[in-house]
Amino acid sequence: MDTAVLKAFIEVARHESFSKAAETLHLTQPAVTKRIQVLEEQLNAPLFDRVGRRVTLTEAGRALLPRARQWLHELDDMRRLVSDYSEAATGQLTGTLTVGTSHHIGLHRLPPALRAFSTAHPQVRLDIRFIDSEQAYDAVLSGELELGIVTLPPAPDDRLVAKVIWPDPLAFVVAAGHPLALRAQKQRAGIAAADLAPYSAILPSSSTFTRQIAEQMFQREGLTLNVSLVTNYLETIKMMVSIGLGWGVLPASMCDAEVVAVPVQGVALSRDLGVVHHPRRALSRAAQAMLGLLEQEAGAISGSK
Repeated sequence: MDTAVLKAFIEVARHESFSKAAETLHLTQPAVTKRIQVLEEQLNAPLFDRVGRRVTLTEAGRALLPRARQWLHELDDMRRLVSDYSEAATGQLTGTLTVGTSHHIGLHRLPPALRAFSTAHPQVRLDIRFIDSEQAYDAVLSGELELGIVTLPPAPDDRLVAKVIWPDPLAFVVAAGHPLALRAQKQRAGIAAADLAPYSAILPSSSTFTRQIAEQMFQREGLTLNVSLVTNYLETIKMMVSIGLGWGVLPASMCDAEVVAVPVQGVALSRDLGVVHHPRRALSRAAQAMLGLLEQEAGAISGSK
């Protein structure tokens, strides 16, 4: 079976769109449609339901998807094995390393490691996909990505191998003139968690690990969140907080003159940023090299404390 046909099938399933799959594969939409038709003819079964502009997997398509991914992963592993022998002979890494990471990590944490990697291994092409941490996590689980450099889930998940690289303390933040900031100035010990509840919160979506951390804290305190605005872009949350639209939860490192941290009595929120990979996937030498650089960075951070 043609690998190009299976790749088209996987991309259409991932995007639920022929046009978006075409963009990802750098093909025309008719070319992607033709590949799906070829696959459906070979299998003698429809793989997608096309209702208006919506594209969804049929029962046969849902059954095929994990097997198609596994087949392509095994093919990639075979290619990687052969490539590793060739690279070992020359002493130089080549190929493509596909990594998923969030915009925040990509902007604020990852540049030194990327610079070091590119300098040490100039023949490796970095395919970096900037997506939500949770999407990258799922993409590593499904085998679409080799590595995810992400916010780690609050609870351990043994489906993936995870390594903490950057501890990331979180802060409750408000604009300098917000009533909560003024109250915190008067109460040197910090405000109570219950003081947050009446005010509007600006947080990431409920599917994100950061939102889950905040929700768990409110549940422990027997409080209800009053979420008025939702966005997964931390810079957007910071902007909305800075103009007084509500309070938010952000990495403490993002506090500055625009937004101030409000201490909450008895509450210290934190999350871990790190790297994940699938335990049953043979990592390329390029991925192993990136892991090594990130682990060195984690060791340097730990040693500096």
